[in-house]
Amino acid sequence: MPSYDQLRELLDPATSVLLTVECQQGVVGPDSALPELAKEARSSGALANVARLVAGAHACGLQVIHAIAERRPDGRGANRNARLFRAAERLPVQQLSGTTAVRLAAPIEVTEEDFVVRRLHGLSPIQGTDVDALLRNLGCRTLVVTGVSANVAIPNAVFDAVNRGYTAVVPTDAIAGVPSEYTPAMIRNTLALVATLTTTADLLAALRVRPA
Repeated sequence: MPSYDQLRELLDPATSVLLTVECQQGVVGPDSALPELAKEARSSGALANVARLVAGAHACGLQVIHAIAERRPDGRGANRNARLFRAAERLPVQQLSGTTAVRLAAPIEVTEEDFVVRRLHGLSPIQGTDVDALLRNLGCRTLVVTGVSANVAIPNAVFDAVNRGYTAVVPTDAIAGVPSEYTPAMIRNTLALVATLTTTADLLAALRVRPA
């Protein structure tokens, strides 16, 4: 884990952005298409920690971007080139544009200053979306990655951020995946090699946000 001073240096609000990944009702909400993942995100405290980080970002002027995965009702333009996509087509809850499934899940609060970026294809919240262009226009150098899932979208986002020259910071208690034992193994063996790891409490302290 980085020292307090190292984290403070990385997390200048003028050059940092907080990214939430797929923290939407149809993924981590009570009526999730993926109930096991939703349960893990809530029971582990990861979703609550994402909400704490978003509130802290709002309090100190750190830009927030929410990355949402969705699809058109007719499925046009959606991927079908992996087993994951084909399985998603058969789920009882669909992440359809304009439905409650693609709204941010409680307890995360969205403000007018936040960006909500929606994607209709692929696995990454960065590749092929507006996120990278927004980060560059915002002068971002450090990207804080939170949300789900530790199985696919979170490592994908971290790799894409690093490949594009950003420093990735991951609060390890603000991400979740399934099964529960997979997330710490992935953090230890993969994310630790490419991202700066921290905790929600340490990140908020570095931003000098008082706990609620």
